[in-house]
Amino acid sequence: MQLTERIKVLDELGETINSFFKAPKEHEWYDLLHASYVLNHWFTEESVLTAFSGIRSFLEKEKLENWVEEYNFQVTNPSPKRVGVIMAGNIPMVGFHDLLCVFISGNRFVGKLSSDDKLLLPALVKKMIEIDSRVANFICFEEQLKDNIDAVIATGSNNSARYFEYYFGKYPNVIRKNRNAVAILSGDETQEELVALGGDIFTFFGLGCRNVSKIFLPKDYLIDTFYEGVYKHKNVIEHNKYNNNYSYNRTVYLMQTAKFYDNNFLLLKEDKSFTSSIGTVNFEVYTDINTVKDSLKLQDENIQCVVSNISDIHTRQVGFGQAQTPQLTDYADGVDTLQFLKTL
Repeated sequence: MQLTERIKVLDELGETINSFFKAPKEHEWYDLLHASYVLNHWFTEESVLTAFSGIRSFLEKEKLENWVEEYNFQVTNPSPKRVGVIMAGNIPMVGFHDLLCVFISGNRFVGKLSSDDKLLLPALVKKMIEIDSRVANFICFEEQLKDNIDAVIATGSNNSARYFEYYFGKYPNVIRKNRNAVAILSGDETQEELVALGGDIFTFFGLGCRNVSKIFLPKDYLIDTFYEGVYKHKNVIEHNKYNNNYSYNRTVYLMQTAKFYDNNFLLLKEDKSFTSSIGTVNFEVYTDINTVKDSLKLQDENIQCVVSNISDIHTRQVGFGQAQTPQLTDYADGVDTLQFLKTL
């Protein structure tokens, strides 16, 4: 397949997602919403549709052309490599960007699906094959990655990363570990910005690598101001699994006599860690913004992106409400996946 033909398939896939949004109950994918929730109760209809929306934002002909232009890919890949991709299952279709990168680069995608998310991506690939049957030669899913691969992209926890490095270290690889988003408040945020920050925290129930799990607050910041801003997202507590985690963590913090705040659906815990438990966001108070910058540098390998309206605070900085809407060039862990694929 030529590059233009691969882009055409992706553009048409985007149109299929459009038709799904226009009349979801009449679409062949509608049953996937319920089936995905039965398989994984974190995958609510809202979460799955949010993931579809994010994917749709990638799949526009002009965007795709502009994205790949700087890499100077050949019209056809003369020696496509089999790239094994091990996908996480923390949020719906989290591995789609890797699939997109491998396919558009002209290499062959060999996917290992998470048991928590094994229905949605195959449905998208099925549609791609219906659009152009040749896609079947470039995308497949396997239960186990065997020795007939040339490179590996693997996403998981810090513990699983050690396993990946042990088994796949002999291949060219990109191995990703735990990361989270961080927010830095100046104290001058508008109500709208704080509402948007709530989306950065609660989308996908905080399970994604781009969810805000740590907030830096200026000295004397009024916690009530933050809680008033995120109050719009209070219905998150109605989700049983989220509620169970929130209640459990609240009990643990009480027993530990930890310093925390509570608004009955989100715990704010004073903690230097950049990783927080479900239902919790860690916070740290600062008096000098330079100390925050120093902290970000020290913890850079744990940070996916930084949400703030303070200018030039971080190279992977985004505005409030934008943590969950990455662009095509927002590569996970800051590693350029297309460049990696080009070097194979």
